[in-house]
Amino acid sequence: MKMLVSVRSVAEARLAAADADFIDLKEPRDGALGGLAVETIAAIVRALRADASPLPVSATIGDLGMGEIERIAAAVRAVAACGVDYVKVGIEAAPGAAELLAMLARCGAAIVPVFIADRGVDPTLLRQACGTAAFPAVMADTADKRAGSLFDACPEAELRRFVGEVRRAGKLVGLAGALRLADLPRLQALAPDFAGFRSAVCDGDRAGALSAERLRALAAALRDPIALALP
Repeated sequence: MKMLVSVRSVAEARLAAADADFIDLKEPRDGALGGLAVETIAAIVRALRADASPLPVSATIGDLGMGEIERIAAAVRAVAACGVDYVKVGIEAAPGAAELLAMLARCGAAIVPVFIADRGVDPTLLRQACGTAAFPAVMADTADKRAGSLFDACPEAELRRFVGEVRRAGKLVGLAGALRLADLPRLQALAPDFAGFRSAVCDGDRAGALSAERLRALAAALRDPIALALP
C-alpha cells in the first residue's frame, strides 16, 4: 500500500517528498477537497520538478457542487495546465453526478474521481466511473473530517466492495478520510493501492503544520505491515 500525503505549500511538498509515494495538493482549511490557488499549484510542481522528484503529483479543484459542470470543467483545465499528473474531482450521490462523470471522461485530463463516502457510495455512479477508460484511479474520501475517520463514516463491508470493484476494473484504488496510524491494520486488510493522509502527519489537526517525525513514523509503519499486527 502506497502513501499519499496532502500538502499546501512548496515547503510541505519538499518535506513530504522524503517519505511519500504520491504528493497531493490541497488546502485542508477549505474542506475535504479544498483547492489551492493555481499559482500555488504551479509553484509546487515547478519546485518538485526542479528537485528531480519522481513522485506523481495530484491536485484537487475544490469542493464544488455536482450541478456546477461548467465551473468544474474550467477548474479542471486550470489545474491540469499547472503540470500535475492527476486532477482530483469530488463525486457525491447528488443530481448531476452522472452528467459530471460523463463530462470528465471527455475533458482530456487524467481525472481521479473521489467518491464522498459519508452517506454511502452510489453503486450506479461507481460502475460508471469504473467503466470509464479515461480515469486511471478512483478514490473514496470523507467530507466531515471532524466526525472521525473513513472507518467511522463508512462500513468496512462497503469499503471492501468499493476496493474490489475498482480493482476488477483494472484501475488504481485509493482510500482517504482523516486516517490515523491506528487505522493502518484495517487499511492493510482492505489492501487499497494507496491511502491518503493529512491528519495523521500533522501537529494538531489537519490544518496544522506537517510533521517530519510523523511522516517518518507513518512511512516506517507502512513498510512493516507485520509489525502492525503485533499487540
